[in-house]
Amino acid sequence: MPDAMTAAAAMPQSEDALVARAAGGDAAAFERLMRRYNQRLFRTARAILKNDAEAEDALQEGWLKAWRALPGWRGQARLSTWLVRIVANEALGRLRRTTAQVIPLEAAMVSTDRDTQDALSEAPGHGPEATLARAEVRRLMESRIDLLPEQFRAVFMLRAVEEMSVAEVAEALDIPEATVRSRFHRARALLREGLAGEMDLALGQAFAFDGARCDRIVARTLAAARDEGLCRDS
Repeated sequence: MPDAMTAAAAMPQSEDALVARAAGGDAAAFERLMRRYNQRLFRTARAILKNDAEAEDALQEGWLKAWRALPGWRGQARLSTWLVRIVANEALGRLRRTTAQVIPLEAAMVSTDRDTQDALSEAPGHGPEATLARAEVRRLMESRIDLLPEQFRAVFMLRAVEEMSVAEVAEALDIPEATVRSRFHRARALLREGLAGEMDLALGQAFAFDGARCDRIVARTLAAARDEGLCRDS
């Protein structure tokens, strides 16, 4: 989609300007917003659903719901917080419909797999071997986050990985700030127990959502929006 990407790149950076144009049906402006927040919103959905494909579907539907609602949005909250709430609600709805199981805490925190233990004890360094080791640690981090109890996962993802404030997370998930703090601290404690000090190594790259995956969601969402008549091409 080179023409669309070129148009999106030429859009103004001001979020208010992008919102105004997107609310009027400007596809390039909405694409800019999607690319700006895709990773945060994917991580939100992924933390709840624990499945990449389902999280992508929830993300796409969340974007469409946001676009439909955008003309009536009056900036009552930060745009990012508003978007997180929409996607989180979509993901939670899907979770309730599939009646996902919660893994027992004791099973979540114990691993006797030799490869897992070797990867966690690998010292960070440079070169291809170190790069592969870090990729494995990242995979382990993602799997450990998946094993957190449901009520901790989204809070941890938004606070630790996306670095949202306590107030923003509380507003996005519609829970008290004290609950955000207690769940976040408990989640970190559980992960430290499981990862034995390797937690911080992979946080910044956990559940990355860029490149081809981001392009795919943008293309699918724009195609669906055109079918609904939500947008026009610039």
